Amino acid sequence: MFEGVNASDGIGIGTAQVAVEPDLSYTPSTHQDTDEEEIARYKSALDAFSKKTEVQADRMKVSVGESEAEIMTGHITMASDPFMVDEITNRIKQGMCAEQALDEVCDMFYSMFDASDEQLIRERCADVQDIRAGIMAELLGKQLIDLSVLPEGSIIIVHDLTPSMTASIDKENVAGIVTETGGRTSHSAIIARALEIPAVLSVKDCCTSIRNGDTLVVNGTKGEVTVNPPADELERAKKAAAASAAEKAALEAYRGKPTETADGDKKLLVANIGNPDDATGATEHDAEGVGLFRSEFLFMDAKELPSEDDQFAAYQKVALRMKDQPVIIRTLDVGGDKEIPYLNLQKEDNPFMGFRAVRYCLNNPDQYKVQLRALLRASAFGDVKIMLPLVTCIDEVRSAKALVRECMTELDAQDVEYNKDIEVGTMIETPAASLIADDLAKECDFFSIGTNDLIGYTMCADRGNDRVSYLYSVYNPAVLRSIKRIVECGNDAGIMVGMCGEAAADPLLIPMLISFGLGEFSVSAPSILRTRKIISQWTKAEADSLAETVMALKTADEVKCALAAAAK
Repeated sequence: MFEGVNASDGIGIGTAQVAVEPDLSYTPSTHQDTDEEEIARYKSALDAFSKKTEVQADRMKVSVGESEAEIMTGHITMASDPFMVDEITNRIKQGMCAEQALDEVCDMFYSMFDASDEQLIRERCADVQDIRAGIMAELLGKQLIDLSVLPEGSIIIVHDLTPSMTASIDKENVAGIVTETGGRTSHSAIIARALEIPAVLSVKDCCTSIRNGDTLVVNGTKGEVTVNPPADELERAKKAAAASAAEKAALEAYRGKPTETADGDKKLLVANIGNPDDATGATEHDAEGVGLFRSEFLFMDAKELPSEDDQFAAYQKVALRMKDQPVIIRTLDVGGDKEIPYLNLQKEDNPFMGFRAVRYCLNNPDQYKVQLRALLRASAFGDVKIMLPLVTCIDEVRSAKALVRECMTELDAQDVEYNKDIEVGTMIETPAASLIADDLAKECDFFSIGTNDLIGYTMCADRGNDRVSYLYSVYNPAVLRSIKRIVECGNDAGIMVGMCGEAAADPLLIPMLISFGLGEFSVSAPSILRTRKIISQWTKAEADSLAETVMALKTADEVKCALAAAAK
């Protein structure tokens, strides 16, 4: 059995199809044609690559979704970037053949991204490799991997599942995906989850250890790949896969139902989204609103600061799509693992505890007000709420609210409509915010607990660091006590308290959240129906009884075992 990263849930059973990449090797040489002719050859390859990528993006919009297709259009943008084009043409003018010039410039970009401390920036290395391979194939007259002709029940085995490969996948024929590289935030993982195909990534040497025709069981939930299992094990896997499929189908019974506990306590079940187009997926999965719209992706996908009108259009689109349902939009959360080159942020030794999120925004008030005005304008078209990230003290909330009032005055002077009672809340994701939650609750209209960072900051553990990842657990008593305090402080002040971290969809944790009094659960769109089902299985009294036992335990393992034993 092989182990890797559990990138996309589910159990896939099928036949291995090892995707062999074409030989794109060449002999570096001085080009024999004139500089102009060699540059024309390179630009012809770039044009052919761009046209093919556009076709793939259009196909991807239909098969996967708008946001995933933007990965492909991003390749065109990067490949056509004047700096990249100039660097390649300059090398050709120095006598290099187009292949070598392309290779050297891509190596330069790869090294630049790979040297970053930010995981999201490092993962752009895959984009560079995709662009290099696409243009190089055009220069050499080679054909890249085509996954459009796979037989039914295929398990794709590939070094790295690039977006260009994924664009051609017929998901009806693909039972699973296994790669040698990639993490949960890589493009491979994002696309696999969007396609709802079980996937295990970072399986060492899978391309050489697994052969075409091998029978595989891909457990995307556990991150395990079993090769040629014995008959009895294969039969158990088939039963587990059938049970998983039946459970997914049974969840449709919860579509259109209210989200409430077994004794009728109503909850709000909403979705986390990363861009305006994700709102469509939220409604398709029966979300009751948006609990977290990560606005930074508007900034990360742009070459310069998005204008007020551009931001307004994006926020308005979500507000209109969700109609009168609540839409919580988090203001720019830059820094940490989210680097935006044109903001020219200084490199920091510890960016996660540095000049980021609300700290950056408040230090750039004119820029921040552009976003706040756009949010206010969008509030005229739906129930838009403003959320502040990484708050650690009350001064930050008061300063942000003062800027909101300034923007309101400016819009009043221009006779622009907006919701004068717009809610401004805080994302509670730091130990500091947890400790002063009682005071923050008097300044805020709502709380949303960001467990992803709250766990890391509370336990001083980087979930991406294998040596300390055992500490990164929502089941740690310190984390549970923090969550309980936050919810109680918000409820005592009469404000809505939600959770937008991954823990909100954790089946084991949900009864604890019911007991604590959490009012809103914000989860990924595919988790909506399952979360609704689990909430419906518990009464408040049952949850309270379990919580009383669990909160007396001393270790994360004890907590997890107790919750697993009580799971319904």
